[in-house]
Amino acid sequence: MIMLPERTFRSAELAPADRFESWRALMSETHAPMEMRSEYAADFWVNQRVLSLGGIAVYPMECRPLTFKRTPKLIARSDPEAFHLSLIKRGAGAVTLGKDTVVHGVFDIHTSDTSRPFEISSGPHSVEIIGVEVPKALLPLPPHTAGRVIGRRISAREGMGALLATFLGQVTKDSRSYRPAEGPRLSGVLADLVASLFAGVLEADRSLTPETHRRALALRVKAFIRDNADDPLLDVPAIAAAHHISVSYLHRVFQQEGDGVTVAAFLQGRRLAGARQDLADPLHQEVPVHVIGARRGFRHASAFSRAFREAYGLPPAAFRGQARAEDLAGADA
Repeated sequence: MIMLPERTFRSAELAPADRFESWRALMSETHAPMEMRSEYAADFWVNQRVLSLGGIAVYPMECRPLTFKRTPKLIARSDPEAFHLSLIKRGAGAVTLGKDTVVHGVFDIHTSDTSRPFEISSGPHSVEIIGVEVPKALLPLPPHTAGRVIGRRISAREGMGALLATFLGQVTKDSRSYRPAEGPRLSGVLADLVASLFAGVLEADRSLTPETHRRALALRVKAFIRDNADDPLLDVPAIAAAHHISVSYLHRVFQQEGDGVTVAAFLQGRRLAGARQDLADPLHQEVPVHVIGARRGFRHASAFSRAFREAYGLPPAAFRGQARAEDLAGADA
């Protein structure tokens, strides 16, 4: 299958003397021209992937300590006019804008603006982040409004920050499952998430378009369903009630997503995907099929079997047998 455009940089594949400079060239292309320094430049270590989602770049990265600096001179020379966000997964960082320095820790999101001077230091320890480069033109929020967020500490533990972190984690983990044609759609979803996050920080929701509000709600609902699909009491009215909206409005939100998937179908799809995973897992081979269905939110064994067969072409027991045979064949190969 043709996958999303992706580049990988592993410093271990280069001679030690070439690692830091080669990576600096990549970062200047991915983000913007910057001054970079590190105590470990002579033998630098970094692993980075760069995913292209339409006009937005996402890059999971882990590296040794270093400092980035964007100066007025570099800005005058070249400005891609983009906002940068980094989700910190391990380590810490400090962002200096003018006279203000803000320290960020694990599951914080720090931001910068390619049009403004800044200095970002990762501190004394290695870091792991997911970076995002969003062109200002793609963000459904006025640049002067979004710019007021830059430099603030944003938590990724709750609210829109947590939803953005979940989205980035899913995209970077399963990047090979997406086709190039899906890049623009992923880019649109990501731009809406960032805009909603910024607007929430500023309490400036009135500056967002109704379309962005709707898409942000759809994402929140889908994340809620993913987290709670195994609850057999979860149904469409319960989903609507959890989000303080009517059932009819919930249906309308899904209809406007344009992929033809209803709320009920999305919920059942999550349950079936979980059951399929359990049936293929050797650790669950002694668990009866009907128990797996019940654990994944199906109240009736017959309904589970029928839905599974319609989705995957085999009854659950037959699918389990096929998966087991494939595992054994792979082990003997």
